[in-house]
Amino acid sequence: MGSVRVKWLEKFQFVGIDSTRHSVVLSSSDEENNVGMKPSDLLLVALGGCTAYDVVNILTKKRQSLTGLEIEVTGEQQPEPPWKFTRIHLTYRLRGRGLDEKAVRDAIELSKNRYCSVHASLSETTEVTYNYILEEER
Repeated sequence: MGSVRVKWLEKFQFVGIDSTRHSVVLSSSDEENNVGMKPSDLLLVALGGCTAYDVVNILTKKRQSLTGLEIEVTGEQQPEPPWKFTRIHLTYRLRGRGLDEKAVRDAIELSKNRYCSVHASLSETTEVTYNYILEEER
């Protein structure tokens, strides 16, 4: 079971501490408190980080020559509270030497459908889509 703590620092500033004592600063986005991530952005970061781990792990096991991965995660939220995410889109930008497109697509699909706990937690109530871009390393 996962367990984290969130501690209030001051005003609308907090620190989140994970089970291995790593931390991230959270805050509101107003001018006075803008020192950390908005919690809703942190959710998008969690999804991107979860799938990034899976994709790198799977492609490494498939002996793909991956030299770079960047995932842009965008989310559309409802206009009224609680501002639920209605749609999230991931754009995977993969760089490598001779990356096999099927291996890349399979790795993303495995992450999406089997391994990524964040995706599994979101996908029942939020439309999550993706595309990918392959860049040949020179």
